[in-house]
Amino acid sequence: MYIPGIFAETDETLITRFVDTHPLATLVGIVDGRPMADHLPFVRVDHLIEGGVMASHVAKANPTWRLADESPDVLLIFSGADAYISPSLYPTKRETHEVVPTYNYISVHVHGRLTCSHDREDKLRCVSLLTQRMEQGNDEPWSVTDAPERYIQKMLEGIVAINLEILSIQAKIKASQNRVMKDQIGVLNGLRTDVRTIEAANVISARIE
Repeated sequence: MYIPGIFAETDETLITRFVDTHPLATLVGIVDGRPMADHLPFVRVDHLIEGGVMASHVAKANPTWRLADESPDVLLIFSGADAYISPSLYPTKRETHEVVPTYNYISVHVHGRLTCSHDREDKLRCVSLLTQRMEQGNDEPWSVTDAPERYIQKMLEGIVAINLEILSIQAKIKASQNRVMKDQIGVLNGLRTDVRTIEAANVISARIE
């Protein structure tokens, strides 16, 4: 990922919060010399740092888990809070007209080593962790124990648990930091008027207010 210095993000708390909020990752690996990708929710087992672990699971019929044995070096891409930025949002457009469109976004790349497990207890721990993280905040959070044990056993037989040992993390937040302050405020105000871009507006707001 190309990261100009002004867009590089190293704040572990901010990066962790973003990944926790956007758990659906694009997993990219190499199979027989060709790239492959899948889309899976990954959650932290512990801290989102080098040496930490992230967990997910896939259907047994999904060949993604075989990467753990054949080509375990993979990349997880977490993205979100994106928005097209029109030059019309910049006050400096009216002054110089020397402006062009761009795109704002956040992207976190987690490079790591994939492992898998067919052990029932490992799969149950993985599913329970994912469920707890996804259900937190719900008025009536669902738990694995809410379903009949025999049903859960049947479901577990059809999945494979996968873990990612984190080797490195890169994060990029492109939120108009390269523009003068009045242009940043112009972008902020413009994005706030569209429900599709409120999240991107909040990112800019957090950086300038």
